[in-house]
Amino acid sequence: MRKLSIMIFALCTLSFSALAQVTVEFSGNVQGDVKHVVVLVDDLDTLNGAAAVLDAETNGQLFKALKAQSFKTEVGSAAILFGIGNYDRVVVLGSAVESPMNAVDLQNLGGKIAKQIGVDLKEQNIVVHVDGLNTEHADAAAHIAYGYELQNYRFEKYKSDKKQSPGTLTFISAGVNEAESTYNNDLKFLAEGIYMTRDLASEPGKTIYPQAFVDAVKKKFKGIKNIDIDVLTLRDMKKNNMGALMGVGQGSIHEPKMLVIEYKGADNDDAPIALAGKGITFDTGGISLKRNSGMWAMKSDMSGAAAVAGTLYAVASRKENVNLVGLMPLAENMPAEDAIRPGDVLPTMKGTSIEIISTDAEGRLILADAVYYAQQEFKPRMLVNIATLTGSAARALSDEYAVVITRDWDLSVDMMGVGERSGEAVWPLPLHPNHFEQIKSDIADIKNSGAGNPGASIGAAVIGTFVDEDMTWVHLDIAGVDWITDVTDTVPKGSSGWGVRFMDQLVRDKK
Repeated sequence: MRKLSIMIFALCTLSFSALAQVTVEFSGNVQGDVKHVVVLVDDLDTLNGAAAVLDAETNGQLFKALKAQSFKTEVGSAAILFGIGNYDRVVVLGSAVESPMNAVDLQNLGGKIAKQIGVDLKEQNIVVHVDGLNTEHADAAAHIAYGYELQNYRFEKYKSDKKQSPGTLTFISAGVNEAESTYNNDLKFLAEGIYMTRDLASEPGKTIYPQAFVDAVKKKFKGIKNIDIDVLTLRDMKKNNMGALMGVGQGSIHEPKMLVIEYKGADNDDAPIALAGKGITFDTGGISLKRNSGMWAMKSDMSGAAAVAGTLYAVASRKENVNLVGLMPLAENMPAEDAIRPGDVLPTMKGTSIEIISTDAEGRLILADAVYYAQQEFKPRMLVNIATLTGSAARALSDEYAVVITRDWDLSVDMMGVGERSGEAVWPLPLHPNHFEQIKSDIADIKNSGAGNPGASIGAAVIGTFVDEDMTWVHLDIAGVDWITDVTDTVPKGSSGWGVRFMDQLVRDKK
């Protein structure tokens, strides 16, 4: 039966979504006949820029229509007008702000535009006028286009009736050259990395398993320069005594893997930044079986690994001047006759033994071997691990923040700044010496769970046991933010791709 299952799974193939299936262009002026247009308004009584031109073209119809709707000009306000002059549809968005818009503000504005345009204008050409904004960014149109792409993502691979995005989206602005450069040489790749991350997290567990993850990501990186890819197999794990990673995966018909991607964009002597992401391709909880309610969402328990892959893709594609390594331990956590049991003891690469209290506390196990391997193999100057690790994180911070835990408060504050600049907010939780005392085991060196209420901190302490105390280390628990049900400006319902924007910004700051 197991051989048959492997044959069935081998027939599954993966492909990644294109950027909203829309052609993004930048121009200094409108060309051709336009029927669908987006304009920004920051003062209704004194229309300026494209809004003033359009109002004049339509003999004041734009102003009258907005006035009749009591249109508000603050950011977030929107009106959709039909049959104004020769236009089939005019989308008006408020753009009045007190402080200059930063990059994240502009990206959020792009997401608001995407929500108003919708996906029902099949194969249409839409013009977006970017003028009159209170911002210091000459490349504002690029950030707006990027935000549009993030919101307009749809995972429709398995739908028989697929929605289509507009055919061409043209942004009209004064800073054409700046916008084209920023978008085509940078933000486009970041959006593609986020799309890849969302795709991986959205795929059913039947399609995504360790080898399938490896194959899909390797294919995505084909042709990108300065990339080295290594895949640790079961044989390699045995050689390195990675008992924690092997233990989690031993109940599945799919062998665990560890995908390692090195990007060498700086001098060989420069120590890399290391990113390690939890890659549980499906999490049943193992012998500590989860309830059926919500288990379907455990297909995205590899969001951390997917975010690492997406970040590497963005950084390498734009040829960032940095050395970066991504480690993605991959396993499927299944309840089988040979699965690990509560009470078992697993060896690790470091030599520290772990007593299993719950097989559902498995992410910290695979990361224990991964972070130790990262330090031994690559000697990084900074180590970041990211994981959908604990329900405690979601209960503490909901979906407004990801948890950040470090050994250094100043580093935590620094990470909060990274979150603000990236558009992915984090909030610190503590890592107290008592947390390391709480995970001590009676029969092994440490235990993986059952250490009291501060679940997010306890999970971090387990991983932190395998991180050198003098290492600059950041722990991200994204259990509350990786999958959303309430749409935000830049994230539609479903997988958020959380972590790509944050880690990409961290790389920019620390390169």
